[in-house]
Amino acid sequence: MSLFIHILACLFGMGSWVSINGLWVELPLIVPQIPEGWYLPSYLSVLIQMANVGPLFITLMHRFRPGALNETVVIYVIISLGMVASFLLAFFWKETLLVAGVPRSVALLLLTFFLSTVDCTSSVTFLPFMMRLKPQYLTTYFVGEGVSGLLPALVALIQGVGVVHCNNCTQMINDTGSVSLSYELQAHYQPANFSAGVFFFFLSAMMLVCLGAFILLNYHPAVARERPNARYSNGVLEKGEAAQMNPTEQKAMIKQSDIKPKSCFGTGTYSRIQVLYMFFILAWVNGLTNVVLPSVQSYSCLPYGNSAYHLSATMAAVSNPLACFIAMFFPTRSLLLLGALTLFGSGIGAYIIGMAVLSPCPLLVNETSGTFLIVGSWIFFILTLSYVKVIIGVILRDEGHSALVWCGAVVQLGSFMGAVTMFPLVCTSNESCLTERSWPLEVSIHHTNTFSHR
Repeated sequence: MSLFIHILACLFGMGSWVSINGLWVELPLIVPQIPEGWYLPSYLSVLIQMANVGPLFITLMHRFRPGALNETVVIYVIISLGMVASFLLAFFWKETLLVAGVPRSVALLLLTFFLSTVDCTSSVTFLPFMMRLKPQYLTTYFVGEGVSGLLPALVALIQGVGVVHCNNCTQMINDTGSVSLSYELQAHYQPANFSAGVFFFFLSAMMLVCLGAFILLNYHPAVARERPNARYSNGVLEKGEAAQMNPTEQKAMIKQSDIKPKSCFGTGTYSRIQVLYMFFILAWVNGLTNVVLPSVQSYSCLPYGNSAYHLSATMAAVSNPLACFIAMFFPTRSLLLLGALTLFGSGIGAYIIGMAVLSPCPLLVNETSGTFLIVGSWIFFILTLSYVKVIIGVILRDEGHSALVWCGAVVQLGSFMGAVTMFPLVCTSNESCLTERSWPLEVSIHHTNTFSHR
C-alpha cells in the first residue's frame, strides 16, 4: 500500500461533505447578520433535503442507463461547482433581496442549495469511484469523510465562532403610575478572530484540494500501479479485463463460478435477505447519526452545562474518523456482529433521546456522573455506528460498482427519512421553548446542529 495514495484518498473523501459541515458550524456568526435569524437552520434543512434530487437522478441513470453517465466528468463538475459556490458565498452571504416586500438572503439560500446538491451527490459518485482503487483505500476514504466534519469545526474554534456572554439587563417599566423593574438576559456576541468571508474562502480552498487529489487519483503513475486488475469505466466493467488477469485470479474466478450465487445482487455472495438486512442497517444507522441524534444534541447536553455540550460535540466529531481507523485494522465482516453493534449503538441513542425528552431536568442533571454519562454516550454512539457504516461499505465494495452506488443512495435515503421524521418534532419543540422562555438562552445560540448536513 502507498502512503501517498492513502493521503490522496483521504483528501478526496474530505471534500465530500466539508462545505455543508462548514456552513453549519459557521451559523452562529451568520445568523445575527441576516434577516432570517434563527429560522435559517430550518430553511437550510429543507434545502439540503431538496438537494437529494441530485443523487436520485444519478441512481436512476445508473439503474436504467448504466454506463451512460461519465462518472469522472460528473465528479469534476460537482467538485468545481462546490468550489465556486463556496467562493461566491464569501462575497454574497450577507446580500439580501426584497421578496414580497420582505428582505431575504436569496444569494445565501441559493448557493447553499448548490453546495447541498454537490455534497448529497457525492454519496453516489465519490464512493463508487473508489472501486477503481484497491479495497484498503476505501477505509481511508471514510476517514477523510469523517475529517470533513472535524476540520471545519476546528477552524471555527480558532475563529471563535459563536462565543457569547449572557448579560443581565434591567429595564424600568412605568405602568399606571407605578414603576417596576424587569430583568432580562440578553446575548452579546464577541467579535470573531476572522470574518465569515474568510471562512468561506477556506472552504473553497478545501474543495480545491479535493479537486487536486481527484486529478492525481486519475493520472498519477503511482495510483495506476495500485489499481486492481478489474477496472471500471463509468460504472461498467471494462471488456477484456478478465483476459488480463493473472492465472491465479483466473482460477479463483473459475472456482467462484462453480458456486451457485445466492442472489443476483453483486457477486451473489449474499442472499436477498442478507442484502436487505445490510441496507436496512445502513439506512437506520445513517438516519440516527446524521439527523435524529444531532437534532437533539443541544437538548440532551446543555442541561449538564456548556462544557458537557462542547465536549460531547467535539469528541463525537473525533470519534467518526477514529472508528474508520479501527475498521482499517479490525475489518470484521460478521453480519451478526454488525447487527449486535447496531443494537448496542441504538440503545445508547435511546438513552440520549430520553435525556433530551426529560430536558431541562434530565437524570443526574446536577451530578458529575450525569455529565460523564452523556459525554460518554455520545462518544460510544458515534464510534459504534460509524464503525458499522464503514464495514458495510467495505462489504458492498466487494460486491461491485453497482453495490456502492446503491450504498450511497441508501445513505441519503436514511438521512432523508430521519429529517422528515425529526423536522416537525424539533421545530415544534424549539418554538415552544422560545415562546415559554423555559430554556437557557444558550439553546437558541448553540442550536446550530439542529439538523445534520445530510
